[in-house]
Amino acid sequence: MKNGFLRNIKNSGRKNIITASIVLALGFAALLGYNKIVYLDAFFFLKGKVTVEKIVCEGDMDGDGISDMDDIVQGARKEVLNRTKYQSTYYEGGYPPEWEGVCTDVIWRALKNAGYDLKSNMDRDILDNTEDYKNGVKVPDPNIDFRRVKNQIVFFEKYAESLTWEVKPYDKKNLYQWQPGDIVVLNRSDHVAIVSDKRRKDGVPYIIHNASTVAVEEENILLKWSKSGRIIGHFRFPEEQLE
Repeated sequence: MKNGFLRNIKNSGRKNIITASIVLALGFAALLGYNKIVYLDAFFFLKGKVTVEKIVCEGDMDGDGISDMDDIVQGARKEVLNRTKYQSTYYEGGYPPEWEGVCTDVIWRALKNAGYDLKSNMDRDILDNTEDYKNGVKVPDPNIDFRRVKNQIVFFEKYAESLTWEVKPYDKKNLYQWQPGDIVVLNRSDHVAIVSDKRRKDGVPYIIHNASTVAVEEENILLKWSKSGRIIGHFRFPEEQLE
């Protein structure tokens, strides 16, 4: 009887070890899967942190003592705090009410916070150089033209600094090109966003945008956009001094 009792204890202990091992294996697999889906790197949680230097921006268009790039980020974040509802509508006068907007409205509002009038500059350039905007403009219409992604990318290609489309985690040289306040443009479908001043531990920045429902911040999607080949523009505005 004693031997049988000891045998049962050993068998029970062995089963517990096997069960615990299975649970641990499943937990580890789930962790790997989560990191692969969220960070596109199954072993992301095991890696260290990289610090990416922030560039010094001397521009201060609105003279508020805050650099243009920081002002742009703050302006984009105001859209999030405002919980701007995603609403695509044609508005007389061009500007939607402050509680409504789409991805392109995040851009002009962010630039406005830094002292730049994107609408006036785009309206003037579209009127003077309509052929440059042939993919988004048939007849110039200041009520909507500045809010179209196709037109914004043409404008930024002309008047902003064009930068890399590639995102490389842990690569400081590459990630240095991705700075707070940068503008990133996508295709499939047309979309535009602001690069955040917050980064993942691998140095990849988050983005601030309005893709649906309401404006959101610190979304972890830039690397996925890069790997899927959706990025068709990355700009730092302005390259030339505009009003």
